[in-house]
Amino acid sequence: MTTLLIGLALAAVGLLVAVGKRPELLERVRGRLLGMVAFAMLPGLVLAGGLGSHLERSKTTSFCLSCHVMEPYGKSLLVDDSERLAAAHFQNRRIDREHACYTCHTTYTMYGPVKAKVAGLRHIWRYYVAGYPEKLELREPYQNRECLHCHGGARSYEESDAHADDLADLAANKTSCLECHSEAHGVDSLATSPAWKERP
Repeated sequence: MTTLLIGLALAAVGLLVAVGKRPELLERVRGRLLGMVAFAMLPGLVLAGGLGSHLERSKTTSFCLSCHVMEPYGKSLLVDDSERLAAAHFQNRRIDREHACYTCHTTYTMYGPVKAKVAGLRHIWRYYVAGYPEKLELREPYQNRECLHCHGGARSYEESDAHADDLADLAANKTSCLECHSEAHGVDSLATSPAWKERP
């Protein structure tokens, strides 16, 4: 997609250069149409390219943690405690570290990535304009499908004695993964955790 946008932008610039070097092209109807297409295309392509670049950047962990309010959640990834889901997944590289937040907090449905972007815009609005509440909470209950996107079909999950009796209920979201794996980030207890070591 990015290559296509760059190619189209270069073609539009090429058309503008051609019209600039040979203004007589604009004297003909085809030349005017070509010039009009180039002038109309370039701003749209630049906007689309910039938007696409920023949308991709918004998937990164560093982007999510760039807001002050998210700082404790970033620290929770570094706690040496296997009971905390975020830390265990991040430190054991069960998820891509560069996209850690997005991986776990995007709904894996048809419009999941779009919903995540809209939710991100709401977060930015609240951060800069409306203000954040004292305690952050998920907008809706965490669904098992987000866990099963990676763990579903994995032997370590499906052959585990702890999951054996609950596989059907977990798949149907009747039993939440968070009933047993309750400590996701644990930011409330982060400062007092013996597992926390201040990182540089």
